[in-house]
Amino acid sequence: MKLKDMLLMALSNLWKRKVRTLLTVVGVVIGTCAIVVMISLGIGMQQATDAALAQMGDLTLITIYNWSGNADLDPLDDTMLENFRSLEEVTAVMPIYSTYIYSGGGQFTLESGKYTYDGQIYGVNMKDLEAFGYSVTEGSLPDGTEQEHVFLMGSQAAYSFYDAKRNKHVYQYAGDDPFVDAMEDKFTITINKSYENTTTKRPKEYKISCLGVLTEDYNKNPYPVYAIFMDINFLKELEKEYNSFNNIKQDRNKVDTGYEQVVVKCADMDDVAEVEEYIKSFGYETNSMESIRKPIQEQARSQQMMLGGLAAISLLVAAIGIANTMIMSIYERTREIGVMKVLGCLVRDIRATFLMEAGLIGLMGGIIGSGLSYLFSFLINTFSTQNAQNNYLGLTGGIGGTSVIPFWLVLGATAFATLIGLISGFYPANRAVKISALSAIKQD
Repeated sequence: MKLKDMLLMALSNLWKRKVRTLLTVVGVVIGTCAIVVMISLGIGMQQATDAALAQMGDLTLITIYNWSGNADLDPLDDTMLENFRSLEEVTAVMPIYSTYIYSGGGQFTLESGKYTYDGQIYGVNMKDLEAFGYSVTEGSLPDGTEQEHVFLMGSQAAYSFYDAKRNKHVYQYAGDDPFVDAMEDKFTITINKSYENTTTKRPKEYKISCLGVLTEDYNKNPYPVYAIFMDINFLKELEKEYNSFNNIKQDRNKVDTGYEQVVVKCADMDDVAEVEEYIKSFGYETNSMESIRKPIQEQARSQQMMLGGLAAISLLVAAIGIANTMIMSIYERTREIGVMKVLGCLVRDIRATFLMEAGLIGLMGGIIGSGLSYLFSFLINTFSTQNAQNNYLGLTGGIGGTSVIPFWLVLGATAFATLIGLISGFYPANRAVKISALSAIKQD
C-alpha cells in the first residue's frame, strides 16, 4: 500500500469513531498542555532567577585575587593574562592596578586649576572597558587611538575635588555643582616629592584630559562611581617616575607576584564554571556569581523536573487511553484485517496503518494541547502580573512572565505526544498482524 492510501485509511477509521477518537485526543491534549505549562513555569522561574542575579552583577565575570603574595605561585603578570585570553570561552581580560591619592600625600597630585583630587585611581586597559559593559553619560570611551595621557571620570568623582588652600571638600554637598567640569576644564598630574627628598629639582608634570564621564553602576568591578580610570601603563609610568625622582630603589630580592586583581569576562555564563576552575588550577583565588547561580539553578532544575513529572502522569494516562482505543478498534475490525490479508496486504502495511492511527491521535492532541498552552500561559501571566501590582511587588516572575513558552518547547511537546501515541499503538498493531486471516474472515 502507498503511504497516501494508509494515511487516508487511518483518517477514515478515526472519523468513523468520532466520539471515541475525540475523547482519546482530549486525554492527550490535557497531558500535553499540562507538560508545556508546567515546564513553562519552570523556565519562567529560571529566567526570574537569572534576572535577579543579573541585578546583583554581571554573571559572566570572574575576579581573580592575588593578595596572598605567595612566591610559589606563578606570577599573575601579562604572560599569564595572555594565557587566559587564549581561551575560547574568554572574551576579555582586564588587570586592575589601583592607587589612592589624598590631601598632602600620595605619589602624585591630580589638579584642575586650584582644585585637587582626593580619591581612588584605577589603572586598567582602557580599550577593554566597552567589552566589560562600561558606558559614558558624557564624552566617549577610548577606541584605542587616543594618547595615554587621558582618563575617564567616575559619575561622582568630580565631587572629590577640593580647594587645597581652603581645605574645602565639595563631595559633602553632592546636590551642588562640583568645582570642576570634567569635559571643559584642564587637568594636570604632578609627581610628588617624598619627605626624604631635599632636591630643588622641579617634579615632572603631565597634561591630561578627560575623555568622558562614566555611567554609575555599582555592579561593575571596579565601580565607575567615585574613582578615576587611567591607562594602566601610564599609571605604572607615573609610579616609576615617582621612584626615580625620589631616588627610591627597588628591592631586587622581592619576588614580583604580578597584578593583585584581574577581571576576566567569559563569552557566556555557562562558561564561567569551566574557566574559573582553570584559573583556580594555578592556585589563585577567584570570585564570581557562579557560586550563587549554580545552587539556585540546580534547585530550579529540580523544580522543573518535579513539575514536568507531575504533568507526565496525565500524559501516561492518555497513553493508556490510546492503547485501549486501538485494542477496541482491533476487536471491531477483525474481519477487516482478515480481508486485508486475503487481498495480499503486507503485514508491515497493516501494522503501519494501526501505528499511523495511534500516531495521528498523539499528533492532534499534541498540536491542540500546545495551542491551548499559550492561552493558559497568557492567563497565568496576566493574573500573576495583576497580583504582583496589587501586592506592590512589581515583578511578573521573569523576563517573559511567570510562564514562558519557547518555540522549542512546543515542538518538543508535540513530537513527544506523537511518540507516545506511536508507542501506545505498538502493542495493538502487533496484535492486529497476528490475527489469522481465515478465523478473521469467519468472524461476524
